[in-house]
Amino acid sequence: MRRLGQRWGRELARVEFAVEEVPELEPWFDGPVPLAQTRPGTAGRPVRIVVFRRPVEARGSGEREMAQIVRDALVEEVADLLGLSPESVDPSYDSPDD
Repeated sequence: MRRLGQRWGRELARVEFAVEEVPELEPWFDGPVPLAQTRPGTAGRPVRIVVFRRPVEARGSGEREMAQIVRDALVEEVADLLGLSPESVDPSYDSPDD
C-alpha cells in the first residue's frame, strides 16, 4: 500500500483498507474465491477495499509470494475503483519483483 499511497494518495484519501478472514459468499457461488473486494461507500462510510487473509494464504507459499499476491490484488481493486488498467496504477503489477 505504501507505493500505491505515494502515487495515488489524493485519489485514495477517502478509501479505507481492511483485512478479513474470508469473503462472505452465497452457497451457489461457483468460481475462485476472491482475494480482495471493493465495497461501495455509503453516506456515513467510505469505500472499503478488503483483502481476505485465508484465500491469500491458500494461494501463496511463503511470505514473499503472499506479499506479491496481496500487492497484485490491491492494484487490481484500486485500478477498478479508479477506472484504470492495473499496469497504469502500478507498473510493477503482475511482475515477480517488488
